[in-house]
Amino acid sequence: MNISGILIAVAIIAAIGLFIGIFLGVAANIFKVEVDEREEKILEVLPGNNCGGCGYAGCSGVAAAIVKGEAPVNACPVGGAAVAAKVGEIMGVEAGSVERKVAFVKCNGGCDKLRLDYHYTGEEDCRMLQFVPNQGPKSCNFGCQGYGSCVKVCKFDAIHVVNGVALVDKEKCKACGQCVSVCPRHLIEMIPYDASFTVACSNKEKGPVALKRCDASCIGCGMCKKNCEAGAVVLEDFLAKIDYSKCIGCGTCAEKCKRGAILKH
Repeated sequence: MNISGILIAVAIIAAIGLFIGIFLGVAANIFKVEVDEREEKILEVLPGNNCGGCGYAGCSGVAAAIVKGEAPVNACPVGGAAVAAKVGEIMGVEAGSVERKVAFVKCNGGCDKLRLDYHYTGEEDCRMLQFVPNQGPKSCNFGCQGYGSCVKVCKFDAIHVVNGVALVDKEKCKACGQCVSVCPRHLIEMIPYDASFTVACSNKEKGPVALKRCDASCIGCGMCKKNCEAGAVVLEDFLAKIDYSKCIGCGTCAEKCKRGAILKH
């Protein structure tokens, strides 16, 4: 190949490169998506965990929703009041009060309080136990299975299995809600951080049946309700439930519960 052929090839390649560069530049301007600078500022103050606890696909999703007015400035449960105040400042609105919440496992049926119907040797994932006899080996079909699906999804090391039951460290919990979503028995709920007492049971069977299932089960006797002066305890489906907005933290319900189903939080 002579020198002229080489120069022609180089020129053609250069021309193609120039054309592609110009084309990409023009296309970038045509299809450019304008990003509100407030969205970028909000992203800077958000925790960046991308946990989905806000109900959106990561921090960028909720930042965009806040700017569009589709989500409140306190939409991030992980950031809490501090982050809400910063986001509110960016948006030029009041953040309002944010009640801190934490996850709570409604079960106190540890290994010493119930029985095993059989020995399970399969995959240690609570979701897989939905496909085995009685949905697990434990005698109570309403309680924590103890195989840690919630532990695996917690990004804050706030939940661990202790004595066969998942236990939340409320000081570490950021209320992202991932554990709530993954629990196949829906045993985990968000409650106020300042809640004084909680009902650690989810068994909705009648008293005589619940009595046989677990030594710490609520049997719907109603003693907690009868002795609550604040009217904060109700019975639903043979199970005690506390209205935290009415509870004054006197502890009478826990004192009257002979089953140990109501615990100090």
